[in-house]
Amino acid sequence: MPMKLYGAVMSPFVRKTRVVLALKGLDYEAVHVDPNNKPEGYEKISPLQRIPALEVDGHCLADSAVICAYLEKTQPEPALYPSDPFQYARTLWFEKYADYELAPHCTFTVFRNRVVKRLMGQECDEEAIAKALESRIPPMLDYLEQELDGREYLVGDSLTVADIAVASQLVNFRHGGETVDAGRYPNLAAHTERMHALAPFASTIEKESGFISKMLG
Repeated sequence: MPMKLYGAVMSPFVRKTRVVLALKGLDYEAVHVDPNNKPEGYEKISPLQRIPALEVDGHCLADSAVICAYLEKTQPEPALYPSDPFQYARTLWFEKYADYELAPHCTFTVFRNRVVKRLMGQECDEEAIAKALESRIPPMLDYLEQELDGREYLVGDSLTVADIAVASQLVNFRHGGETVDAGRYPNLAAHTERMHALAPFASTIEKESGFISKMLG
């Protein structure tokens, strides 16, 4: 029985999980869950009713970080978490940074206002976006820029969940009409370009961008 991944296509957390599944060559069934209109009984799959959730042989896991950690244990290759304890912890740190620090501004402010609200026929709050772009987001990108100085990846010398988590949030930033300024953040811009060129990212970005263009023009 294939695994079932519950979630919405343009969620950065679902996307992160899908990229990990793809890189590990794991088959799954995608089950659409609208975060604004969850199906009855979804709390039995995800106690906090968040996406994504993963169902494996009748057992369920919720939260993208938990799911990705589970996938690493069940399918260790290619390794997306370092074996070194300190680098492993650093990977968890950057994943948390993406999910809890970048997400509120890149996804839940910029993307939600410019894409989700418009799809729902609601008014975009450009004032909130401007505040995020002027004061909230730049220090976060400054930090990532510094951490990538002289490095291809955020942790160690190979791709980890840290890179995937950050890049996934920046897909939503991109869908919201913003980009990482290569003049101010050359390291982060190059990193983002490399991550988004990976096959699992490139294919989903193309599909998502096509959908947004079709719906919003």
